[in-house]
Amino acid sequence: MKRFVAFLAMTAALTTAAQDKPFAIAIHGGSGTITRTTLSPEREAAYRTVLTEALEAGRKVLAANGTSLDAVVAAVKIMEDSPLFNAGKGAVFTHEGTNEMDASIMDGNGRRAGAVAGVTVVKNPIEAARAVMDKSRHVMMAGKGAELFAKDQGLAIVDPKYFWTQERWDQLQKAKERDRIQLDHDAPRKTSEVAENEKLGAVGAVAEDEKFGTVGAVALDKAGNLAAATSTGGLTNKRFGRVGDSPIVGAGTWAENESVAVSATGTGEMFIRGVAAYDIAARVKYKGASPQQAADDALVTVKSLGGRGGVIVLDRTGHAVFSFTTEGMYRGVAKGEAKPEVLIYR
Repeated sequence: MKRFVAFLAMTAALTTAAQDKPFAIAIHGGSGTITRTTLSPEREAAYRTVLTEALEAGRKVLAANGTSLDAVVAAVKIMEDSPLFNAGKGAVFTHEGTNEMDASIMDGNGRRAGAVAGVTVVKNPIEAARAVMDKSRHVMMAGKGAELFAKDQGLAIVDPKYFWTQERWDQLQKAKERDRIQLDHDAPRKTSEVAENEKLGAVGAVAEDEKFGTVGAVALDKAGNLAAATSTGGLTNKRFGRVGDSPIVGAGTWAENESVAVSATGTGEMFIRGVAAYDIAARVKYKGASPQQAADDALVTVKSLGGRGGVIVLDRTGHAVFSFTTEGMYRGVAKGEAKPEVLIYR
């Protein structure tokens, strides 16, 4: 009897300890020219609603002793299912009038990772990335092969028309008229640099005035494991199967329990060249930099290469930081049972 009572006491103690362990999730829905003058109150309210829903979805998983991997997938799926973000349902159009989506996920426990690139019929690309990590021997699959794999795994496959939205279609027409690759939302900065680019026509140039609508999430579960996930529709009017940083492990996504979890949004080519996500983790791990300093310094490197954007970072204690070189970034954080916090402007 005494042994049984002792066993119950030990079980209760372990349960209490598990409940007391920190858990947290942070998300982003893209960065760019996001100011109170460019975003209507109605539009702002819509963004805040979906961001809060995404945070709650991830927080609910963590509160129920779920894994950080399940939490980031739950959060990203909410944003993929919303036409507000450049991922999944809201993906932008390529030059050919199609939607090509990329996504990646990484497990901080053992650095497992999975990614897909250029998928056109997978309803939730982040689920396909998770399947590549969990159900294959590979890290990345692309195009038709990735789609066949997703179908074999029983993931939701949709008609490409599912991704069609009037707003994204109109953005493509504007981009074609300008003969330029556009980022997400049309919000002119009216700076001399942009004006000069317009005057020159800058064929193929990326407009510096647009919003990066990539979505992402980072989470810490009660077991102490970190995870990160990122999903995107790429660039409006992109051609030739272009792939950015979002599905590239180390560039747009990184997670390891020894340092931090990172998800990025921005000019993908420069984030790839700067190995931005891993750069942040390395600064924390090897230089002893704080997550905030590491994120800020990594974005200085991206800027020196001609890029801009933002990152979300979560450390082993559940402390989240945000860093961005744009006017704003859709972002949010939920730690433990505390009320989720959603931010947009600088």
